[in-house]
Amino acid sequence: QLQLVESGGGLVQPGGSLRLSCAASGFTLDYYAIGWFRQAPGKEREGVSCISASGGSTNYADSVKGRFTISRDNAKNMVYLQMNSLKPEDTAIYYCAAAGVGVCTNSDYDFDELGYDYWGQGTQVTVSS
Repeated sequence: QLQLVESGGGLVQPGGSLRLSCAASGFTLDYYAIGWFRQAPGKEREGVSCISASGGSTNYADSVKGRFTISRDNAKNMVYLQMNSLKPEDTAIYYCAAAGVGVCTNSDYDFDELGYDYWGQGTQVTVSS
């Protein structure tokens, strides 16, 4: 069974930091691009960041550029999202998802959800004072 599990969410004050983790089981991440998505209450799910299978390409939503950093450790079958300078508007459920090789190439389709084959169940991030 192919499975992704997110962890690391929680409650943090504005300006604080969190690191989200995405762990894969049942398959290796070496051949998959990974995207992070989030959905705030009452809003559509949106792409946050992605990283190519090789790690050579990354992309970020404008709203998180300079604050969030995506990385991967294929030896551990893990992908991370380091979130710094968090704002209340970052409050959402965060999902990681796996896509085939060739996704996340700095194209207009990097955050097209149809390109992502496997999804985790999400982890809650709440930024509040």
